[in-house]
Amino acid sequence: MTDAPKSAYELAMEKLRKKDAETGVAEQVLTDEQRAAIAEARSICESRVAERRIMHRSTMLSVFDPAEREEREAELRRDLERFTSDLDARIKRIREQSGANST
Repeated sequence: MTDAPKSAYELAMEKLRKKDAETGVAEQVLTDEQRAAIAEARSICESRVAERRIMHRSTMLSVFDPAEREEREAELRRDLERFTSDLDARIKRIREQSGANST
C-alpha cells in the first residue's frame, strides 16, 4: 500500500464498500456476455432517444398552438421516461441472469 493520500473519490468508494459489506450486499461481477448485452441495450436506448428527439423537433416546426406544443413536449417527456424505464428493466434482467446461472 502506498503512502500517497487518497482522493475524495477513493475515500467515498471505500466508505460505500464498507457500508455494503456491513449490510450484506454482495458485489456482483458481470460476465463479458452481460457487459456486451448491457452495452447493446444502452446503444439501442440511445438510438431510440435520438430518433424520438428528431421526430419531436420535426413536429414542433409545424405546431404553433401553445397548448398543442405543451402537449407534444409532455409526450416527449413520457416517451423519454419510458425509454429509460425500459432500459433500467432490461439491465436489471441482464444482471439477474448471472445469479440464476451461477446457482
